[in-house]
Amino acid sequence: MRLVNTPVSVGLALTLLDIEDVAVRYREVRVPDDARANVRASRSAIEVIVARGDSGKAVYGVNTGFGALAETRIPADQMRALQQNLIRSHAAGVGALLGVAEVRAMILLRAQVLALGYSGVREEVLDALVAMLNRRVHPCVPSQGSVGASGDLAPLAHVCLALIGEGEVLGEDGREYDAGRAMREASIEPIVLQAKEGLSLINGTQYITALGALSLCKARRLADAADATAAMSIEALLGSVVPFDARLHALRAHPGQAHVAERMRGLLADSEIAESHADCSKVQDPYSLRCTPQVHGATRDALQYAWTVLEREANSVTDNPSVFLTDDGADILSGGNFHGQPLGYALDLAAIATAELANISERRIEQLVNPALSCNLTPFLAAPGGMHSGYMIAQVAAASLVSENKVLCHPASVDSIPSSANKEDHVSMASISARKFVSIVQNVTHVLGIELLVAASGLDQRAPLKPAKRVAALHAKLRAVVAPLTVDRVLYKDMKAASELVATGEIE
Repeated sequence: MRLVNTPVSVGLALTLLDIEDVAVRYREVRVPDDARANVRASRSAIEVIVARGDSGKAVYGVNTGFGALAETRIPADQMRALQQNLIRSHAAGVGALLGVAEVRAMILLRAQVLALGYSGVREEVLDALVAMLNRRVHPCVPSQGSVGASGDLAPLAHVCLALIGEGEVLGEDGREYDAGRAMREASIEPIVLQAKEGLSLINGTQYITALGALSLCKARRLADAADATAAMSIEALLGSVVPFDARLHALRAHPGQAHVAERMRGLLADSEIAESHADCSKVQDPYSLRCTPQVHGATRDALQYAWTVLEREANSVTDNPSVFLTDDGADILSGGNFHGQPLGYALDLAAIATAELANISERRIEQLVNPALSCNLTPFLAAPGGMHSGYMIAQVAAASLVSENKVLCHPASVDSIPSSANKEDHVSMASISARKFVSIVQNVTHVLGIELLVAASGLDQRAPLKPAKRVAALHAKLRAVVAPLTVDRVLYKDMKAASELVATGEIE
């Protein structure tokens, strides 16, 4: 497990692994002095606008309404109330609550935007967000309600409700508690929002980026696990190592393919099982075995693209308007950096690519349980005699998950529904891309867990021949938590244990 003791500094470059560290492993967060200086400077520009009162020019979100109400001028004495009202009215999410890790990632990413110094908030707002992370105050955030443009307005508004001492937080016992009380018990004074600050807190893609970043970290581990379970299946099915020869993969310059082929050679080295059938009459293995580098490698290349996009987004300013300091003051520029389209494309692709790990895994599972295909393994890897079903329904469960993924892989980023009286007339729906990706990652984890179980059972039947050393080590990890299947028993506990091994990265 990755353990990093140094704090994460907002305002400096974040990696997706930094985000996962803070979200999952509670790594400390700090605000460096340079970031503080930038925040103070951008706030000073907003204070100038506020000081001009009703005589100054209209600046979106500072002295105007929002969205379709952008042309409505707000009197100076109502600017603060405008920001409070924004958070309350936009906290309109529905559905199941996000987990603590997702909420922590959102808070970190929002703090990162503010710390870059283009949002015009006070230092106290940034400090309060960072304190929520370090003191483990986790707002209740419904998982549905964002269309991925004008930012993830509803989810971020729910985060900010807690910041102003309203709404609920999720306790360590899983129950909901009053946010104002939780903030004070954590010695964090709720914020009274001033001009622009409400808008600066909710205009952006931090819900999308948070879910996408955490899921990409998991998907990378799944890619490693898929190589490992494939190697176990190849051994159990008496597959050939020839398709992984480096000379073949040098002819096709896809980096993911070459990487997987190299991994397969390492995973399958020094195998008694492979030596036992080196001179057999079989010419070629099924695609689900010999095309592992081509399929798994394509997934890795797609995930790397998504990783680059998400990491770029994590270090971007997605606020609107943005504050640019000049020699004689500041320019306040309105634009569309909150639009989630780049993330929608990347996460739709990542979802498709990750789902394919389960597609090909399920075909290897079928090879293992089908007596017509499994090279003399028992039907469904069950005890002989017809009294036992073995892994028959485990394969059915895998097929179900794979089929569900095919529905989830429909790209959300091709859709758009206008909102805000047609002022926001094109939206990304990247939030839905992110939510679907979360579900697909979970489903793939279960399918690879099933392959791990089934392949290990196949290896049991090849004894006393020993598999490759690394495959044997993986087999031993599973057997430490799941006993061999000698007669029928309840399988869901075995499936859960195997999936947990996959999820933790121990199968690689």
